[in-house]
Amino acid sequence: MSPAPALLPERRLGRQGLRVPAIGLGCMGMSQSYGPADAGEAWATLERALETGSTFWDTAEVYGPYTNEQLLGRFLRGRRDRVILATKFGFRIENGQTVGLDSRPEHIRAAVLGSLKRLETDHIDLLYQHRVDPEVPIEDVAGTVSNLIREGLVRYFGLSEAGVRTIRRAHAVCPVSALQSEYSLWERNLEEEILPTLRELGIGLVPFSPLGRGFLTGTAKRAEDYPEDDFRHGDPRFSAEHYEANVRATALIREVAKARSASPAQVALAWILHQGPDLVPIPGTKRRRYLEENVAAAGIELSPAELENLGRALAPGTIAGPRYRPELMRTIDR
Repeated sequence: MSPAPALLPERRLGRQGLRVPAIGLGCMGMSQSYGPADAGEAWATLERALETGSTFWDTAEVYGPYTNEQLLGRFLRGRRDRVILATKFGFRIENGQTVGLDSRPEHIRAAVLGSLKRLETDHIDLLYQHRVDPEVPIEDVAGTVSNLIREGLVRYFGLSEAGVRTIRRAHAVCPVSALQSEYSLWERNLEEEILPTLRELGIGLVPFSPLGRGFLTGTAKRAEDYPEDDFRHGDPRFSAEHYEANVRATALIREVAKARSASPAQVALAWILHQGPDLVPIPGTKRRRYLEENVAAAGIELSPAELENLGRALAPGTIAGPRYRPELMRTIDR
């Protein structure tokens, strides 16, 4: 396995001044979606993230809900200035359950005040709309965030899973620094329209699930082998219908990794980093060893031939099965 770099290089997201380490940390799994987390190990992983320089942390009010922000708030007591903190609004939460979208201006403000309290901070570095709300004009959303920026409660504005039209309309009201969307060798739906638009407007891309929810690590199991509280239990691409085809499709990642004495995860993350200096993946983990493995990907230089071969072997449309179940696909603004 490639050793971790001495210090993660910085990358710029947007034109408004936001600079972050080249590999961030998705914190969701410490609170939900991938089975129970060991509280001590999760805390130790956050400690190790500080040590490795992976200090661009991603959370959301809906993770838990609320418990992930609370975890980070407790951890960051006395060291808030060492982390670039991103969180999200946009869902309606009732009795501990997510019951729909809500990006009305008054709800955004209430959500941000709640996040600030749970995170035990006076500002959010990067605030994303978690999902586009078709009932609320994006101009109203962007205008509300612009006001929060002027008040000093928020520093930079981001969108998540937004389409081209939404991005342009939002950016015209309040400059967007980053779009967070799924992107990897496993999922390349952004390449035709979204990425060119981001580059035209000077907006960075923060890929979530850059390891295909673990499939690209070479250790994935079939959906039915995961517990019911694990997101992958219902993931179409892990299902019996598509699993074997996707194992075959991702074989080259494992071959390149073996030839380099690296891990498949490192090769998959390195591929993303090679797509441009405006991409900053946020692999999620709740374990130190995976954090260290992910951070080390920043030190891998793939050759032009490796990049070409990987891109061709996993061309858009190669992976079998839809990204999400139908009800989740409906929340994507495309």
